[in-house]
Amino acid sequence: MGFFDKIFSGLTKTRRNLEELEEIFQDYAPDNEDFYEELEELLVMADVGAATAENVVKGLRKMTWERRFRHGDEARAGLVELLTKLLNVGDTGLKLDTKPSVILMVGVNGVGKTTTIGKLAHQLKEQGKKVLLCAGDTFRAAAAEQLGIWAERSGADIVRHEEGSDPAAVVYDSICAAKARGADVVIIDTAGRLHNKQNLMNELNKIRRIIDRELPQADVETLMVLDATTGQNGLIQAKQFLETSGLTGIVLTKLDGTAKGGIVFAIANELKLPVKYVGVGEGMDDLIPFDATNFVEALFK
Repeated sequence: MGFFDKIFSGLTKTRRNLEELEEIFQDYAPDNEDFYEELEELLVMADVGAATAENVVKGLRKMTWERRFRHGDEARAGLVELLTKLLNVGDTGLKLDTKPSVILMVGVNGVGKTTTIGKLAHQLKEQGKKVLLCAGDTFRAAAAEQLGIWAERSGADIVRHEEGSDPAAVVYDSICAAKARGADVVIIDTAGRLHNKQNLMNELNKIRRIIDRELPQADVETLMVLDATTGQNGLIQAKQFLETSGLTGIVLTKLDGTAKGGIVFAIANELKLPVKYVGVGEGMDDLIPFDATNFVEALFK
């Protein structure tokens, strides 16, 4: 299955939420207030978010008068253009030019963080890079074991300590090992939950200080893994991590199991963060580099 087909298949449930869009464009007229109200409502239902839906509809009104739209197909093309532009908020590629480079993975428990790390390690290995995994989630039972399985599958090295160890110490040892072994990329797993939010954020700050101290010139990508099925709750999580972790992008998982794929638009509009990957299945190759044009085309095809 090709890139576009996977995105198309993964967006099936979200697309069902937007099927009525095709119908309302048949009733389009430049000055039809019911059309604009219904469009906004449908976008909100697809979890685009109220603020983002309002902005998109405002943009379409403006485009309608500037370009003198008269027909529904013109307005539909205008909406696709607006949504695609909305998603272009930054570089969707990974900047990993230094040796070693670092990918710091953050996110709450249960979002598919460990699985995402494994798939990412597999992709980087396929590109010829030497990858080292850091089992920095020492608080969740069996987290290191799960990461170990993915290291074996992907052919990556792994550094791990005993459960309950200091995560920062694992990160330090991983960086030392990466230097010694000539690794190209270190991917760091982190805890998704400690006793409270402040403890979690303090731990992430400590890890980041060690990275900056030991690899001051390194390229560092800080990616938040977000479960698409959580919708607007995921947006709240992302805001918290953005405040403390200096996120460079989002990985959106479980896109194939949700009707809430519109959350990518809310993330782009409210956080100005690029979505860098989307997860559309359980397979090793089901983590796909994000492409705004393909995403919107698949949504409206």
